[in-house]
Amino acid sequence: MSDPAKAITIGFDGSEYEVTSGRTILVALEEAGLRFVRGVGCRGGVCGACTVLYRQRESHQLLAGLMCQDEARDGMEILSLPYIPQKKAIHRMALPEGDTPEYQVLSLYPEVNNCVMCGECSRLCPVGIDVMGYVGMIKRGDLRSAAQHSFTCVQCQACVLRCPSSISQPNAALASRRLYGRYRETAADHLAKAVERVESGHYRSLFRKVRRLSAVEFQALYQRREREPDDAPPGTWLPEDRALI
Repeated sequence: MSDPAKAITIGFDGSEYEVTSGRTILVALEEAGLRFVRGVGCRGGVCGACTVLYRQRESHQLLAGLMCQDEARDGMEILSLPYIPQKKAIHRMALPEGDTPEYQVLSLYPEVNNCVMCGECSRLCPVGIDVMGYVGMIKRGDLRSAAQHSFTCVQCQACVLRCPSSISQPNAALASRRLYGRYRETAADHLAKAVERVESGHYRSLFRKVRRLSAVEFQALYQRREREPDDAPPGTWLPEDRALI
């Protein structure tokens, strides 16, 4: 971590700013007086809205990151990318007669077969996913592995920018996860029970109560909500209020 008392200079969209080190790019620029209306979302590294490309001065290497996660470093030249056009194949969850989920994904995104395995997508991924690896899994029809390896994708779309084969990797991965989950993954018992409760009207009184709240009351309820600790082992944490379980 940088010395928090040190002033550094970064470039953003062609202008230079003197900022305090030890901040994320987003916080550093906001402290410098910039106000972001677009290109900023959850601020927690989940939504992928704050994608940036950057280079360090005197370096040839182009990198990608998330403004809310990557630390501002002296000599950064940064370009924000609030929107990246990519292919979004419209599809339904019902498969055409005779099709398999594996064939359907390749039908929606046939360009994955043109992958030249250059590795640029994996190198550029700001959350460290082996994008080229899961593209190969889709090509081989291994949707289970593709779904698992792409699960932490934040849809920042940085990989799309550098792909010489014009593959929309995040959307191909999303289709893989959806179709694998619908047709190949074993249904979870607790999910079936939850659906049964919804259909039986178990939660109607709770929802009526929430709908009667004012905006201020609803906001206060949301801010008081119980949250699973980040370090809780999977499947071990339960809230004290279990009315919705």
